[in-house]
Amino acid sequence: MNPLKTVTGTLVSGLILAIIFTFMLGGGSGINGLQIVVWIHAFVGIIWIGLLYYFNFVQVQAMAAGLADSDGPGPAAIGKYVAPRALLWFRWAALITWLTGASALAQLGGGMQGLINAFMLSDGMAVIGMGAWMGTIMLFNVWVLIWPNQKKVLGIVEATDEAKAKAKVIAGTASRVNTMLSIPMLLGMTAYAHGLPF
Repeated sequence: MNPLKTVTGTLVSGLILAIIFTFMLGGGSGINGLQIVVWIHAFVGIIWIGLLYYFNFVQVQAMAAGLADSDGPGPAAIGKYVAPRALLWFRWAALITWLTGASALAQLGGGMQGLINAFMLSDGMAVIGMGAWMGTIMLFNVWVLIWPNQKKVLGIVEATDEAKAKAKVIAGTASRVNTMLSIPMLLGMTAYAHGLPF
């Protein structure tokens, strides 16, 4: 059976490869809890930011093109089948990314004080703390601004045409803010991970 024929098989294969590489390159010293949390954080973070970029660079333009094309199929397929599934992965990946990031910060800093230091941008945690603040704002935008308004836009909850138009602007603006914030957030996360000053 080819594991690459399913998403689950592909993901499990990637995890197995990561474990093999860890033992090969780490001299068989084992995997600790922080490494597992950071792996999960990076993995779901890629899903979250990948979907954020998909929405901003692909789906928004595709929906607009579908609305403008009077002879085409329209945007209904994206709105009915693609967007709800993508938004499901998007919002849960955002939450799991934030939770695993908070856990990693606590482990890096010796407990709750590490998390506090990161958010207070102190004790050598300023760079990663800036990334944590960006991620926190982005998480808020996903759950408080984007998702409730996308439910109106996609017809998941009832809304008037006026409410849908307003919801589209709010969700779109929050999504663009998240795209903008993702750039310094990713810079802060990778700079810290590689020991680079910011």
